[in-house]
Amino acid sequence: MTHHSPQALWHIAPRVSEIRQATLGDGDVIIRAVASLVSRGTERLIHEGRVPESEHARMRAPFQEGDFQFPVKYGYSAVGQVEAGPKDLVGRHVFALHPHQTVFALPAEAVFPADAYSPRLALAANVETALNALWDAGAGPGDRICVVGAGVVGCLVAWLAGRLPGTDVTLVDKLTERENVAAHLSVSFAQTTADLTDCDITFHCSASQSGLSDAMHTLGDEGKLIEMSWYGDQVIPAPLGGAFHSRRLQLISSQVGKVSPSRRPRWDYARRLSKAVELTADPALDCLIDTQVSFSEAAAKMPEILAKDATNLTTLITYD
Repeated sequence: MTHHSPQALWHIAPRVSEIRQATLGDGDVIIRAVASLVSRGTERLIHEGRVPESEHARMRAPFQEGDFQFPVKYGYSAVGQVEAGPKDLVGRHVFALHPHQTVFALPAEAVFPADAYSPRLALAANVETALNALWDAGAGPGDRICVVGAGVVGCLVAWLAGRLPGTDVTLVDKLTERENVAAHLSVSFAQTTADLTDCDITFHCSASQSGLSDAMHTLGDEGKLIEMSWYGDQVIPAPLGGAFHSRRLQLISSQVGKVSPSRRPRWDYARRLSKAVELTADPALDCLIDTQVSFSEAAAKMPEILAKDATNLTTLITYD
């Protein structure tokens, strides 16, 4: 395959994807893909054609081709090896916010080098989301923290929160197999929120109305609920009755599109993503990469990968 015939994964109709030719892109760094991560929450909405019109501009990925709903080339978790470009980058493994594509060109400032290759590197965009959420929450040492929804983002939030000294972190998910993941990440696990009360901060990552309601009930007085789920075009009732006001609970949205206000004067996107790449060096995160599929099979398997009832954590696309 030459540099001039890159192939990419395109979503072309609701629940239909195919491998198509794509443009190499502009930039002096040529990268051959090694792996890319499917971001199931976001990519499911795109695959199903459910991006609200109001969000079409905001939801564009940095190097997306095409427009919502279809056809569109999407994705933002690519890892590759630099084949040509600045001398200090050639041969190195890098992370980039690029769609699922075999080979691509980027400007040097869009490329984030890593010390070594590991499949974990593909988690960098999700780690960035989790890091921003922790900043939005103002979490600190000793906090009692609950994370409702053990998808990849929820797991990463729990892992980061658990590294703060003295925190008591519980990851909640109805899937019993997530208990093993929680153990690898050195946090507690529960299948329900029934016994969780008086939390300082709860992160909601389950993308369900029942999860939001359960999350709200874990908070202590004046506690914060950080809403990380993205519901696309769904309208979700929030439990704002009862003691919501008298207990002065806070419901805060967190989204990676903007650097958290607490860090914005000092941190730009590049600094935040560089830190996320650095954080993927922790081998504890290996447990989050639990399914792999080859690029040649990815289009055919996309409906299965993005199925609502899929129970695996992540799918890593590998490139030969």
